[in-house]
Parts: sequence; C-alpha cells; structure tokens
Amino acid sequence: MEESILNFNDCTLPELDKMFGLRWVRPSKSLDDWIALAATMSLTDYETASCIHLKNLLDLNVFYWNEQDLSLHFIGPMFSNVNFTEPYRFNLFAQRFIQATLHTTQNVPIVLMGKPDEILASGYGQLETPFFAFNEFKKEVAFKGDPAGQVLSAMLVGQCLNTLPQPIYGCYVLGRDWYFMALHETHYGISRGFDGTTDDVFFIFRILKALKEIVMNFTIDK
Repeated sequence: MEESILNFNDCTLPELDKMFGLRWVRPSKSLDDWIALAATMSLTDYETASCIHLKNLLDLNVFYWNEQDLSLHFIGPMFSNVNFTEPYRFNLFAQRFIQATLHTTQNVPIVLMGKPDEILASGYGQLETPFFAFNEFKKEVAFKGDPAGQVLSAMLVGQCLNTLPQPIYGCYVLGRDWYFMALHETHYGISRGFDGTTDDVFFIFRILKALKEIVMNFTIDK
C-alpha cells in the first residue's frame, strides 16, 4: 500500500485523533506528574532575576513582536537558561527534520514529517531520539493553523522513534501563553495556558527545569 505524506503544519487534533485512535484525557497522569515535579523545582537568584527581566520585556512587546522576535528575545533565553545541553547525552536542536511512518486505525501507512522549532533529543552534535517537541512561536494575534495538532504530530514521530515506553513531551506558545503536553501510548494531555507576562513565568521556567530532570532520569551518560 502506498504511503501518504502528512506535514506537521497541516495536522489538527481532530484529524490525529481519528486517524490514530488518540484521546485527549483529563486528568493526564504523565502531564500531571510533570507539573507536580515542576512545583518542587527551586530557582536560583539569577534564574529569578532573568525571569523577571524576560517577563517585563514580553509585557512591553507582546502585541508587536513577530515569531522571530518572540523566539529570539523571550523563548530562546528561557531555554538557554535551563541549559538543555548534556554532551553525548542529549541536546536542544532547532529546525531539524524528523519523520516516521505510522499506521492508522485502518492500518493505512502515513508518513508524518516536519521541522519542529525545537526538539530535545538524545545525541550531541546530531539529533538521535526525540523526547520533547516545541513548536509554533505564534504571534499574540493573527495566528493560523492548529498549534496543538502540529506539536502532537511531532510527538507521535518521537514516540515512534523511541524504543523505550516513556511519555513524550511537548509545548506550544501562543503569544504570551505556554501550553504543555504529554503523550503516553494513545492518550495525551494539554495543560492550561501559562501567561509569560505574569508570575506564571516562574512556573514556566520550573516546568522546563523539571523536563530536564525527567530526561536526565531516562537517558544514559555516554
């Protein structure tokens, strides 16, 4: 049977649910465990000061920044301050192409492919196995598409490429709001929006720190 090709940018949640028998669940244990771990994370004085600075910068610019501005001046520094680089263990990669062939509930092969804005994956200089997909640096207004569906499609590829049964994590941003996702088997959860222009910024940073700890726990130091 000839494979169909579906790009991440064209994916929607309803379409993915129907094709692959997925279910949005509330509560989601994988997501709830991630958020609970985040609540235990502490911030250094430097991290706290950096979050305050970035929060104020976003508040001044959220209606005017385009996607590149948002990525460069707010999202990028948040990820950099967590430091997802663990040499020969895992790293954060930008705009790297990934793909996998999945089968629908009707056993029809479909190639999911695309370039998430960021991928946390095993490997150092070269991406190996994805654990986390971050996508869609959307403007506060006039965004298009289904960012949750786009991220979930990349998470499905990560799940397919993994040999271990751990959850796959994801996140997307709509202007000021961050939404976190977790996928385990055919169930996924989506968090509430965390507003980067409020004190939510500290918890966003804690969630990212918790993600690093989770990945540290199921990767091996090579």
